[in-house]
Amino acid sequence: MNTDRRPQVGLDGVVMRVTATATNGVVDASTSVSFRQRGARVLGRYAGGSVRRGWLVGAVAGNRLDFRYAQAESSGAIHAGRSRCEIQTLADGRLRLLEHFAWSTRAGGGTNVFEQVR
Repeated sequence: MNTDRRPQVGLDGVVMRVTATATNGVVDASTSVSFRQRGARVLGRYAGGSVRRGWLVGAVAGNRLDFRYAQAESSGAIHAGRSRCEIQTLADGRLRLLEHFAWSTRAGGGTNVFEQVR
């Protein structure tokens, strides 16, 4: 149950692209993610670059988004992990996600940055 009383950031219908990626990440500038949100629950689909198709499911509380992800990569591999994101609002009103991820199916983790597409 979400007991956080801060207003939730609205991600429903938001589309984002990667603007920076970790050295061991597989998303890149051609990766796009589309979000759906109902209450605190967030679903996302993403693809591009070496990711054929990816899915995420999580929850938003205030300016934080926590989720688990799974992705099918162009190599044929399927990988998964979890992420904790800080949701920021840019000066022009667009949203930015500062994603800290940890792989659960391979070693490592890192930080990716996603920005809303207008």
